[in-house]
Amino acid sequence: MQMVAASKMRRAQERMEVGRPYADSMRRVISHLVHASSDYKHPYMVSRPVNKVGYIVITSDRGLAGGLNINLFKALSKSIQQYQDQSVQTEFAVIGAKGVSFFKNFGGKVTSAVTDYGDKPTFEQINAPVQAMLDDYTNGKIDRIYVVYNKFVNAMTQKPTVNQLVPLPDSAFGEESGIQTELSWDYIYEPDIKTLIDELLGRYIESIVYQAVMENIASEQSSRMVAMKAATDNAGDLINDLQLVYNKLRQAAITREISEIVGGAAAVS
Repeated sequence: MQMVAASKMRRAQERMEVGRPYADSMRRVISHLVHASSDYKHPYMVSRPVNKVGYIVITSDRGLAGGLNINLFKALSKSIQQYQDQSVQTEFAVIGAKGVSFFKNFGGKVTSAVTDYGDKPTFEQINAPVQAMLDDYTNGKIDRIYVVYNKFVNAMTQKPTVNQLVPLPDSAFGEESGIQTELSWDYIYEPDIKTLIDELLGRYIESIVYQAVMENIASEQSSRMVAMKAATDNAGDLINDLQLVYNKLRQAAITREISEIVGGAAAVS
């Protein structure tokens, strides 16, 4: 399982890295549009008082991945507790069987869920819970949405992450994002700015969620590889310890049998 996880991790990491330039390019284009025109504000860009929060929780479908999902649930629980202390309601859209199992025990309102999305999911496979959550936001049923996933740092490190999805935070297009907004310019829009921004922001949100899924898959495989290596090493240590105990017991039994033979021979003589 360690070798299989290592192979899958490399492929998952490649797919994850392929998607990053698209997400960065989308962020750059959206940033230019946002700063070029202030006449139209998409609902995803307008903050409002928070009475209800939605979480899109991305977990793995399978276990044997060490503390990957547990650490994610701890970060999620901490964020939920902060809103519950403010009497803010929460609801969840879940991607992954481990997340579904967690909420069955933890409780909470799960509006939609997707499981068995595999190692190479398409956005269509995971789109239903995401779109349902975004529709609730557009209709005013939810005032803020977060995406929760494990960010792939390297093969040994996966970081539980809770990022605000909508309304889009200022950091998404500001200096923290690394985008040079002072070079923004105006555009000639065809057909119109509203249609264009609506379409691009939809694609942008899709790219963020899909990239989060790919990051979580890469994190899952790397965590499983490390967990299985640790299990293999621990099993080897256990076998060595048991072999040592077996040898001691075997030596003691041989010594006892020899003593009995010598004692019996001495008694006969």
